[in-house]
Formats: sequence, structure tokens, C-alpha cells
Amino acid sequence: MSLTVHVFVVEEGKTRLLDTPACCEELAGFESWRTTVWGSAAARALGARFFPVLDGGDLTVMPAQVPDFVVETKLLRANLDKLVPGTDPSHDHQWYVEAISWRLANIQIAAGRALGAGGGVIVW
Repeated sequence: MSLTVHVFVVEEGKTRLLDTPACCEELAGFESWRTTVWGSAAARALGARFFPVLDGGDLTVMPAQVPDFVVETKLLRANLDKLVPGTDPSHDHQWYVEAISWRLANIQIAAGRALGAGGGVIVW
């Protein structure tokens, strides 16, 4: 399983997911990253408050929270090396840095789309 990121808008009290443009990707990480990356002790130690929610469920960032969420994505981007989980015999440190960077870029692009649409972001 993989985590995905989507943009939503609230219209007449109902949430509607926006279509993801062909130029964008929805991948937000592996399911295991809920705890090993986004909800890790390292992310929490950096001061992340949105991403650690994934440790216990899905993450919904409401439209008014998106600017703060963008700030948090920048914080994580500046600290990619710290987000790499412990030793993994199948992947080295650099593989993780690149993989986390790629998925974080997808999330950052979605957050930018949400800002433009007056919407929110969901990672599930």
C-alpha cells in the first residue's frame, strides 16, 4: 500500500476532491512511512505537528491550515537527512533521502494547488 495526497475543496458544506493534473503525482510515501518517516520521533523532534498525525490515521489539512502546513513541509525538506529511518538492508541512506524528497515534493505541489484553489490537503 502507498499513501496518496489529494487536494479538496469544501462547497456547500460538502468536501469534493479535485482531479490531480496529469503533470502531478499523488504518491506520498509507503504505508509504513506513517510511523517510520512522517510520524517518526525525528519529525516530531523537528517540531512537525501535521505529519505526525499520520502515525494514527489520515491527515486532513483544512484550507485555513494550509499556509502553516506549507511551512512544515519546508521544515521537513530542510531536514531530509534526519527523517531517514534506521538501518534497512534493502535501501541505503541516499535512497531514502531521494525517496522522501520525491514524495515530499508531491505533497508540496498539492499544498500549492490547495492554496490556489482555496482548498485543503488530505494524505491517506
